[in-house]
Amino acid sequence: MKYSDILLQPLKDHKFKVAKPFAFRDIRIPKDFVTDVASVPRVFWSLLPQNHTDYLPCAILHDYLCDKDNYKKADKHFKECLECLNVSKFTRYIMYYAVRIYYIIRY
Repeated sequence: MKYSDILLQPLKDHKFKVAKPFAFRDIRIPKDFVTDVASVPRVFWSLLPQNHTDYLPCAILHDYLCDKDNYKKADKHFKECLECLNVSKFTRYIMYYAVRIYYIIRY
């Protein structure tokens, strides 16, 4: 996957629509899928900007898999995608454990 594979159309309320389908490994994110990208709480934006291009594809992938009610798979592929796109180890672990903790608290 390359960053140039990602094409989003902005919508209202901080949402985006995938304008061009893309894939990560065997998972295909379809055109017209609606995402909020990275739901990073505002208090953490200085550390992890909400829609930073470094992890944009990974956040969309994670949202897509969560919409399919497959949270463990979503978290696993999220971490793999971050690694594949050479996101720093520090950022990768913070983001991965944030989504894991969110899942544990919410479900």
